[in-house]
Amino acid sequence: MNLPGMMFHRGFVPGFMLVRPILQPRAFSRSFCNCARLQRPFLHVLGKNLPSVRRHVTVAVSKMAPELAPKAREAVGLWLFGCSGLVLGAVVLGGLTRLTESGLSMVDWHLWKERPPMSQRQWVEEFDKYKQFPEFQMKNQDMSLEEFKFIWWMEYIHRMWGRGIGLAFLLPAVWFWKKKYFTSSMKKRVVAYGSLILAQGLMGWYMVKSGLEEERFQGQSDVPRVSQYRLAAHLSLAFVLYTLFFWAGLDHVAPAQGVASISRSLVRFRAASHAVKGLVFLTAVSGAFVAGLDAGLVYNSFPKMADRWIPSDLLAMSPTAKNFTENATTVQFDHRILGTLSLASVTGLWFASRRLQLPGKARAAATTLLAVGWSQVILGIHTLILFVPTWCASLHQLGSLLTISSAVWLTHELKWVKKFPVK
Repeated sequence: MNLPGMMFHRGFVPGFMLVRPILQPRAFSRSFCNCARLQRPFLHVLGKNLPSVRRHVTVAVSKMAPELAPKAREAVGLWLFGCSGLVLGAVVLGGLTRLTESGLSMVDWHLWKERPPMSQRQWVEEFDKYKQFPEFQMKNQDMSLEEFKFIWWMEYIHRMWGRGIGLAFLLPAVWFWKKKYFTSSMKKRVVAYGSLILAQGLMGWYMVKSGLEEERFQGQSDVPRVSQYRLAAHLSLAFVLYTLFFWAGLDHVAPAQGVASISRSLVRFRAASHAVKGLVFLTAVSGAFVAGLDAGLVYNSFPKMADRWIPSDLLAMSPTAKNFTENATTVQFDHRILGTLSLASVTGLWFASRRLQLPGKARAAATTLLAVGWSQVILGIHTLILFVPTWCASLHQLGSLLTISSAVWLTHELKWVKKFPVK
């Protein structure tokens, strides 16, 4: 803040610059009051500008002051963590549904009318409906009724889990809203979360519908499966929803620690942390294309692909851009490259964190990100060379969420870095 005709010596700084090592909003307010009392002899210098300084300081403190009682914050935070856990479970179940090729077993979609068959006759009717669509006609003609029951139950559980997320979100949200447990900003977030949950459900059916459209599977070599584009969109929405719940839960239950001093190196480290988080997210989305095209089954060696660093069919399709989303070889190659870049970035970020004065939780988050990142890459390599066993691929998908969680935790712990001026 620049006030006309005034110079500030090191003994007096205005407003929100008084306290840099903020640990909690209350500590900030208390420290400010103490410093203000110490600097009282200098306040007459401000003259007419004192109201302006007070206004700026009041805004700075009030924005960071807790607006909820501790019990209310904890209740909302636990609810948010619970929602994030349910979304994580939905992602794992969705991966299992995909890996067991169960996603196209239910050929219609109703919000409230989906109930399991209760008799043998109803099961036969459900199976007959499935027989009218490409997956049975082109791939599963030898499937028995008992085999159909397994894949039907897999898809049904996944759908019911999704509806359970909606209820677990909506009912407590209404109660918390009524009890005034939400701040004004949190109310906007709650509306956004609800919209994303609805969008996720609709995208799920839109994705399944792509695997039921006969016009997409006219050639003899076509494989009946959902669109990899819609699968990637469905997974991306789930990841976004999960990270939003997780971040908000941290805000309520485990607020970020303050930073004793802010340097340009720390600001650059925070920017690098966000960049790594984005790279990890992009790698996870590329994994959705790998799953959608069954690209994990085309080259099952590492680090080379069939004794070549660059496979011969890398750009076999025309136009060239088509290879990056529809050529299984290119999609797997891209996922390898992105995974390697993510691992190198995570490792470099950890080494950079050793040279900085970070809060304890931020340092722990950087170390966790390193450990989870290496575990995820090792798990991915095993998934590839073992020809994508269900258990290993499912763990690999779970690992992607844990890696993103670690990156989100790290960036959350650095959230105050952008709040104060840098020397």
